[in-house]
Amino acid sequence: MPDNIISTNSVSEKQSEYMNLTAEIMEIRKRGEKPLAYIRTYGCQQNVADSEKIKGMLAKSGFDFSDTPDDADFILFNTCAVREHAEDRVFGNVGALKNLKRKHPQIVIALCGCMMEQEHIANRIYNSFPFVNLVFGTHSLHHFPELLYNSLVNGKRIVERGNDDKKVYEGFPVKRDGIFKGWLPIMYGCNNFCTYCIVPYVRGRERSREKNIIIGEARQMIKSGYKDITLLGQNVNSYGKNLDNGVNFAQLIKEIDSIDGDYWLRFMTSHPKDCSKELIDTIAESSHISKHLHLPFQSGSDRILKAMNRHYDRKKYLEIINYAKEKIDDVSLTSDIIVGFPGETYEDFKETLSLIREVEFTSLLTFIYSPRVGTPAAEMDDPVSADEKSKWFRELLDVQEEIAAKRCSSMVGRVERVLIEGKKEKTDELNARTSGNIIVELEAPQELIGTFQNVKITKARNWILKGELIR
Repeated sequence: MPDNIISTNSVSEKQSEYMNLTAEIMEIRKRGEKPLAYIRTYGCQQNVADSEKIKGMLAKSGFDFSDTPDDADFILFNTCAVREHAEDRVFGNVGALKNLKRKHPQIVIALCGCMMEQEHIANRIYNSFPFVNLVFGTHSLHHFPELLYNSLVNGKRIVERGNDDKKVYEGFPVKRDGIFKGWLPIMYGCNNFCTYCIVPYVRGRERSREKNIIIGEARQMIKSGYKDITLLGQNVNSYGKNLDNGVNFAQLIKEIDSIDGDYWLRFMTSHPKDCSKELIDTIAESSHISKHLHLPFQSGSDRILKAMNRHYDRKKYLEIINYAKEKIDDVSLTSDIIVGFPGETYEDFKETLSLIREVEFTSLLTFIYSPRVGTPAAEMDDPVSADEKSKWFRELLDVQEEIAAKRCSSMVGRVERVLIEGKKEKTDELNARTSGNIIVELEAPQELIGTFQNVKITKARNWILKGELIR
């Protein structure tokens, strides 16, 4: 087993002891019939997967879970540092807990995640929110039970961050949020250092999980009835580079795809510089891998891509996209775009628009640039006003809306296999999703939630389809 993999029998045993001790303490401290925990997760799917581990450890510590902080004995916010808006929401929601803590002093309030790995954020939390008991970063997740126990026993505030040991820890319990859709992390961290991105600083360097552990977990999820499994990593297609077994990402997903069962396999997020023809061929030849490729390009301008430190240019990106279109039948392409990167001109922005028109993406995740303290881009000159960036942003949305409407209209009359995911809010309709990650709304019995069904597409809107169930 590679040196960076910790087979955590000893660590798990130690943390299990802390879980048992915490359960005993919470039986005394609980406010209701059982100790209750409230977990709120911000940000990406990796944060969701981390919260599922925390919930697993809390369940082993005797906790049930609440949908509201009002009756909880333990409150945790798992935070995101990628955009300023997410940080502002965290500060506002933490501040709102002050009165609850005053009313029930025995409540333990904790903050974890990417925000907490930033020194200036951790200091602000410590100085401005004295009622927060526990603060820990992404690198401390493996001994969360110990931190919680010490907080309960000592009654002192605990702040732990910046202790990246560059290792992967295994063997902890997981309490998944879904019963037919699930997340499966395959690696952690990032080595790319895009100039706008805080992730390498808060998640650390790339560490891949051992192949057999991943495949075993995937096999168990499929056996348990999971129909939609998403492999996670900050850059999934660089999987295996720090391992000595010679397995790359394409080979990993090919092995998972060979597992018998009725399921879809997805992955995110990919980096264009590591998206190989071997990977695209694997998707094209697979039985279970979704015909959906999310490949962020961020900007259509080579000048801006270089300033972003993205390690590819427009030509290289389009070569990958065109190869995917050639090899994967009806491939659904999605991407991320940053509008208003420091130094971007309107001419640069128009190159982004032209790339969008050339590729014709199914959908886009679009963001106005948000400076992150500690990244090189935060120190760059940024002369374009926020109002001007907002105008560009609106122009981009209009272009993509037109493209998405055209693609969705072309699907009317087709029969699509979909996974029915749940009930639509405020209506009797259900939401479903295609292999290409397009939402379909339809009328169907609720007992079909969590099953694959064939649906005839009857109507198209900009990003959403309407369909009829085919019995």
